[in-house]
Amino acid sequence: MTKVLKHMALALAMLAGAVNSGRADNAQPLDEDLVIAGGDTLSIYLPSANLSRFDRGLKNILFVPKGQWEFGLTASWGEFNTNDIEMLQILSDLSFKGNMYAIRPSISYFFRHNQSVGMKIVYSHSNAALNGLGIDIDDDMNFHLSDVEYNSTTYSGAISYRNYVGLDRKGRFAVFNEADLSFTSGSSDFTRLYNQEPRHTHTRINEIALNFSPGVCVYIMENVNFNLSFGVFGLKLKREQQSTNGIDEGSHTSSGANFRFNIFNINFGIGVNI
Repeated sequence: MTKVLKHMALALAMLAGAVNSGRADNAQPLDEDLVIAGGDTLSIYLPSANLSRFDRGLKNILFVPKGQWEFGLTASWGEFNTNDIEMLQILSDLSFKGNMYAIRPSISYFFRHNQSVGMKIVYSHSNAALNGLGIDIDDDMNFHLSDVEYNSTTYSGAISYRNYVGLDRKGRFAVFNEADLSFTSGSSDFTRLYNQEPRHTHTRINEIALNFSPGVCVYIMENVNFNLSFGVFGLKLKREQQSTNGIDEGSHTSSGANFRFNIFNINFGIGVNI
């Protein structure tokens, strides 16, 4: 009877260990702070250098072990639509419609625990149509715009680095910061009326940009995660070549930096680890 009870207790302990296992590479817990990932015994807490004058007690928890590949798909989308808007008797007949979307397939490799490098391809498209806008400030300053259209299509290739910080001991939740260096090429078309005659401006675009995007990530299945990120800071160098109604108007080079929350740069994505 004693042997039977011992065997039952051992079976229950093994079952409990399987139910409470960590996510990292089907890891099985050895004790409170250890997991097995990729055949290696790892601590769930990653060592980090203390750069401050005292230890703040912050710990980076293992989220994705090194040696894994991740295939991802991220998308963003935004839309504006107004019709016959009036404001303070100055702005009238505002009718505007616009949208922007982007698709970003990617592949990355975890060269260290919680750190990966990879590549991604970005396709983005935006269009806007101003069907009407009236501005009336006084008798000498009033005008009306209509039939203004803008379209842009760009293709990008980027090299990216992502660093995760695990938030729970099971390895299901994390925050991350992503930095990517992108190279963009594309074109835009701007059409409007000038002296009651249509004018069409075509612009060829080439751009190099360095972007930083923080976000959050959660594993919704064993090897499938959902992530949300948004761009907050970036540096760019852009060169544009323009022509209007087929006549070359020369080129223009510009550079700049931005530090702001961009509603058009909120990205939703799915990743698969193998």
